Amino acid sequence: MSETAGRTALRICPLCEATCGLTLTIDGDDRVTGARGDGDDVFSAGFICPKGAAFGELDGDPDWLTGPLVRRGGRLEEASWEEAFDAVAAGLRPLIERDGPDAVAVVLGNPNVHTMAGALYPPLLLGALRSRNLYTASTVDQMPKHVSSGLLFGDPFAIPVPDLDRTDHLLLIGANPLDSNGSLCTAPDFPGRLKALRRRGGTLTVVDPRRTRTARLADRHVAVRPGADALLLAALVHVLFEEGLTTLGALEGHVEGVDDVRALVAVFTPEAVAEACDVTAEEIRTIARELAGATTAAVYGRVGSSTVEFGTLANWLVDVLNTLTGNLDRPGGAMFPLAATARAPRPAPGLRHGGPQPGKGFALGRWHSRVSGHPEVKGEFPLSALAEEIDTPGEGRVRAVISVAANPVLSAPDGDRLDQALSGLDFMVSVDPYLNETSRHAHVVLPPPRPSQAAHHDFAFNNFAVRNQARYTREAVALPDDRPDECEILARLVLCVSGLHGSAGPADVDAMAVDTLLGKAVADPHSPVHGRDPGELSARLTGRTGAERRLDLMLRLGPYGDGFGGAGVPHAGSQGRGGLSLEKLLAHPHGIDLGALDSRIPEVLRTRSGKVELCPAPIAADVPRLRAALSERPSGLLLVGRRHLRSNNSWMHNVPALRGGSNRCTLQMHPDDAARLGLADGSPARVKGDGGELLVPVEVTDAVRAGVVSLPHGWGHDRPGTRLAVASEDAGVNVNQLLDGTRLDPLSGTAVLNGFPVQVASAG
Repeated sequence: MSETAGRTALRICPLCEATCGLTLTIDGDDRVTGARGDGDDVFSAGFICPKGAAFGELDGDPDWLTGPLVRRGGRLEEASWEEAFDAVAAGLRPLIERDGPDAVAVVLGNPNVHTMAGALYPPLLLGALRSRNLYTASTVDQMPKHVSSGLLFGDPFAIPVPDLDRTDHLLLIGANPLDSNGSLCTAPDFPGRLKALRRRGGTLTVVDPRRTRTARLADRHVAVRPGADALLLAALVHVLFEEGLTTLGALEGHVEGVDDVRALVAVFTPEAVAEACDVTAEEIRTIARELAGATTAAVYGRVGSSTVEFGTLANWLVDVLNTLTGNLDRPGGAMFPLAATARAPRPAPGLRHGGPQPGKGFALGRWHSRVSGHPEVKGEFPLSALAEEIDTPGEGRVRAVISVAANPVLSAPDGDRLDQALSGLDFMVSVDPYLNETSRHAHVVLPPPRPSQAAHHDFAFNNFAVRNQARYTREAVALPDDRPDECEILARLVLCVSGLHGSAGPADVDAMAVDTLLGKAVADPHSPVHGRDPGELSARLTGRTGAERRLDLMLRLGPYGDGFGGAGVPHAGSQGRGGLSLEKLLAHPHGIDLGALDSRIPEVLRTRSGKVELCPAPIAADVPRLRAALSERPSGLLLVGRRHLRSNNSWMHNVPALRGGSNRCTLQMHPDDAARLGLADGSPARVKGDGGELLVPVEVTDAVRAGVVSLPHGWGHDRPGTRLAVASEDAGVNVNQLLDGTRLDPLSGTAVLNGFPVQVASAG
């Protein structure tokens, strides 16, 4: 095939957490004309979903901004890159010097974890800025899992994932991986893996108020009342204790607090929770017995069990169940991945994995937000609190926002208030490819290149992968010489907040990051480069860009790395696949398989005790709130969200190939509820919540249980000033406008987006 006729190139898909390998077809004009699964990819083996198949259409979206915009005279106008960064430095640095760093809020959105730049540079930006006003998509999604993992294991990123390919029994809570492709569990072809579980005689139980595509595949579907997940899980733990079904297995001696958990769950008998959960006591006992009796088993909870009133307690109980059934950290259970760029375990004589590494543990509430006093969690405040921090007068008020790949006007509760608040900022810079509902307020918009023009390694998702592996793909389409990549854009943003704009360059930011990491490594007696010359090591790094040099460094110092030829020993789970470096990854364009997940306790623990602390004090203090829920009975309808296979939050509604079909913004309602309210399929309904009301068409279906309605998130593309031609044609409604931001899980600050009461009536 000639160069003018077309060519192919590999690319790791950045459109969901599955991280599938793609083979792109590119014509002579460097336009992506097709995408198919890479059959030789060591992880995805050719699997592709509709989002990946639409890669070319997303990459060629005419609404994708090609250059920066700068606000002049109240209007956003095209500008050069130098003009744009001059404007950023002029807008931010004087404000920081006048009002302090806390006057600037940083907002990080979900797409950050889908790019190399989003993983490598925001930590540098936050370190340079030193603002306590950090807000991310985590507090409208996964923060309860970070909190429970931090309290149990001492590290909020030590998140066990189900060992899908070896388990005999899988219990899913509030997860719909056939549509989401998995979340905090990176597994290409999640549907195929679940079907393989069934084929080998395993059992799949799904707990969800909707009969999702995943639930239809299950052996048992439990249509729990929304928000009652923690009560159901507590009752399962109660049965394990009551019937003598607990075992720690290989974790004996590595767990403390078991008796304290027994005391906490004593009141949550199956009979006590049955009515609140709308699940019979006998079914609860059966689920617990099957879980304990399985040869191997794993419990996995996701968004539906996180974005609820007891989200942290539910996530804690998931791993209490994994621990008490002896399934935590063992093949076929819930295991801790070891990514190629993770910190290498410390060698431990006599152990096949690393030794214990007691740490400082995990603390909550080290500081509090200015207006409502929300406790800090993992360095963040609730995204729900951003609007009040901007529009409430007083000392410490947020006067500027740096938004990176975020659209909180749609993703946070009460978008109308945040919309108004953003319009009153002194300055805002948005790194975003689109002029969307949030970036339209920016004084400067800095668009990253198209996905085909970006290199990729999954820093974030390899930490949650169901199999250890490493893959790297360079950009499929070359950038024009005058076009900065996303890494350079964020590096220059670091210089702007540091006061170094004009006196240093992006390469200096990368050099600083390399020097910092090497300085720590050579000073660490457990490092393979301990005592060596940092300059000599730096000179040996390869890569065409600063980001590639940083990747090379992390690979070489990681658990499978070559250690620059040092005395480090590859992790036992590497199965002889050590010696990793950037050059080695480039020589294996379809990736390098690093083997099945391996047991990692105690090396993974960072608690003060060096053990799994099964009953942390903050958790114990929150359990009385759950006890009170035993006697509460919700009245009216409860609303839950839903995922679509052809969508990912708010940022993929502008791709024509992904619209229509099931990807529609409708209010799903059970036939009995529709008949009672006089609503028919397709008729308009008025939905009212704490924060406002919406007008939305009804979809009558028995896929949702009676007493529950379902509305997808990420819609509401009807605000003026955006450039989203396809999305605005069928705008849908913003479900989060039904919330006023006051409903939060207190331990994690996560917005309650599922299981909250609404009023529904015919709109005539």
